Amino acid sequence: MKKSQQIFLLIVLILVADQGLKLWIKTSYPTGEVMRVFGWDWFRLHFIENSGMAWGWRFGNDTGKMILTLFRLAAVIGGTWYLRKLIKEKHSNGFLICAALIYAGAAGNLIDSMFYGMIFDKGLHYSPVINDYVGYMGIAEATGNGYSSFLHGSVVDMLYFPMISGTFPDWLPLVGGQPFEFFSPIFNIADASISIGVIVLLLFQKRLMEKPVGTKTPTGVTNSTISDTTETM
Repeated sequence: MKKSQQIFLLIVLILVADQGLKLWIKTSYPTGEVMRVFGWDWFRLHFIENSGMAWGWRFGNDTGKMILTLFRLAAVIGGTWYLRKLIKEKHSNGFLICAALIYAGAAGNLIDSMFYGMIFDKGLHYSPVINDYVGYMGIAEATGNGYSSFLHGSVVDMLYFPMISGTFPDWLPLVGGQPFEFFSPIFNIADASISIGVIVLLLFQKRLMEKPVGTKTPTGVTNSTISDTTETM
């Protein structure tokens, strides 16, 4: 299988897993539903919807939401060109995989933002009356009678890993006596894909971003390895 086909398959698998889980939980449960996976307390599915960026961050009002979606669209279009360029230049497999993870994650959340508002009858949406986002009751259905319009859909999140919970010691300044939880963010497969790709790139940047195979060596520089035992006369 060609490298381009492998990268394409990886992207498709991530998108299928991401969208499959989102569609299942949105059409099966109301928002706020919490389920323990395999009975484990530290691994749960907690269904929420996110009107903005990854990890629940927001970007202004309804206009900000549209700008964010358009930015995601531009990033995915540019990412398509850049990923093809990396494959053509024969960059390392590790670098290509990280780039594919970031690309697939961005595309996964873009699908929600672009189309979910038109597909589902219920969803987190902006209300100009209260100048804020409004939730909903019940379980959403894919009726085509959308809760919002093109580019204004909310992103579905559900992965929740509250591994450690407790209370900060009283002697700690500012946070003493307050509850804490690790890991508290609720996210989705697309968010995880982006995060893994970015973190691995940051940790192994030097190794992954080495010169592509076949790059010409500048004049005067040699790739030959000289043994420590060799003497130059």
